[in-house]
Amino acid sequence: MNAAGEELIKISGLSKHFALGQGRKLRAVDGVSMSIRRGETLGLVGESGCGKTTLGRILVRLFDQSGGSYQFEGQEVPGRLSQAQRRRFSRKVQMIFQDPSASLDPRMTSGEIIAEGPDIHGMWQPAERRERIRYWLHRVGLRPDHAARYPHEFSGGQKQRICIARALAVNPRFVVCDEPISALDASIQAQVIMLLRQLQQESELTYLFIAHNLDMVRYVADRMAVMYWGRLVEVGPSQDVFTSPCHPYTRALIDASPRPDPRLERDRKEDVLGGEIAPSLNGHPGCVFAGRCCLARDRCGSEVPQLREIGPGHWVACHLPQ
Repeated sequence: MNAAGEELIKISGLSKHFALGQGRKLRAVDGVSMSIRRGETLGLVGESGCGKTTLGRILVRLFDQSGGSYQFEGQEVPGRLSQAQRRRFSRKVQMIFQDPSASLDPRMTSGEIIAEGPDIHGMWQPAERRERIRYWLHRVGLRPDHAARYPHEFSGGQKQRICIARALAVNPRFVVCDEPISALDASIQAQVIMLLRQLQQESELTYLFIAHNLDMVRYVADRMAVMYWGRLVEVGPSQDVFTSPCHPYTRALIDASPRPDPRLERDRKEDVLGGEIAPSLNGHPGCVFAGRCCLARDRCGSEVPQLREIGPGHWVACHLPQ
């Protein structure tokens, strides 16, 4: 893991609402505040539909925010970017998508895909374009002759390597990795993770690593943020969050994660969450987890808990004493 430095990204009260008609809104991201330090990997975990990908897409400006503040390298990023601003910003931030087959243009060769960003930004001279493509293919573990092949000619792991090369070819400072290994075979996942870590060290990259696999996040991330129904419920050093989870939802996620040891897995008693899932339409008056929390009190249903620091760099949004 990298030693994290100064803040690269700082968001405060960031939100994204989708209008559904008849006055209803889906609050996909609802008042999220956090920072991401230069050179670190921040893991973002939570159930499907909790807003992880939406938050990532806001940070790379595929989505405009509905409210809140977003600062990148100490400068405020406007809520809505012009086309020229969006193009300049895309040199600084990039995204690696979950499904490489869906994110690659089948009509373009891998070389054209890798060179598309630098071509748009005028980064490469025509005389060096071919060598730069070969360079990036080599950096992600592919051969130079792969430049002439189309996406359907590659395996899933090779396609994701092309996606990684495409994202990094413009020399970004920040990369959102949106479940980059979930669509890959288990035998390939470790290879892609090792590649991402190597490239991070070589290029001094900052990652937001979105994932379902908690053990993988524990391995790759310096810090971890836990998200539930559009809100952050716990943030802290990965090891601290795993060994001493403080929010009931975080504990439930960790308890539900399979153990690598067959004996431990056989004896594990999974605490299945029950209760009512908080509505994500038009807001929620209290803690979004209150309807599923066996420890909830009256206050939890009426007052939104704010993130509070309970240890060095360890924050939790819960009314209950820790």
